[in-house]
Amino acid sequence: MSNKIDIVGILEILPHRYPFLLIDSILDINLDANTIVGVKNVSINEPFFQGHFPDNPIMPGVLIVEAIAQVGGVFLYKKGYRETNVLASIKNAKFRKIVRPGDVLHLEARAIHISIRAGKMKGQAKVDGKIVAEVEMIFGILRKGDK
Repeated sequence: MSNKIDIVGILEILPHRYPFLLIDSILDINLDANTIVGVKNVSINEPFFQGHFPDNPIMPGVLIVEAIAQVGGVFLYKKGYRETNVLASIKNAKFRKIVRPGDVLHLEARAIHISIRAGKMKGQAKVDGKIVAEVEMIFGILRKGDK
């Protein structure tokens, strides 16, 4: 069984759509080790580059964190948490290098704790093997009827 998920599979899992779907594929999921690795191919055609910044395109750090969170959402889904997963808290976010068009983000997340109502994960993004961002995230798991 392959641990890879292409964009068609991601669209079946996540509710996000253009322009807010920020991952292109999943390279590996290890449910026993609580880890997942995904990819975001950063293109000059991303809508955020129109304003961030037209003469010096830089991917916003908050969108890198969102991409890590989306990878985490795929992990939670595969772990059996099929409800809507929402980002509830971000701690210790650090942005170490600038991400530009043409970069390939490798997005890694590791689940620290998951319960019926929430999950805690640590994540990082790398370009060419170098960490560009890292973050701790808490997800709320919304069940039907939650507001």
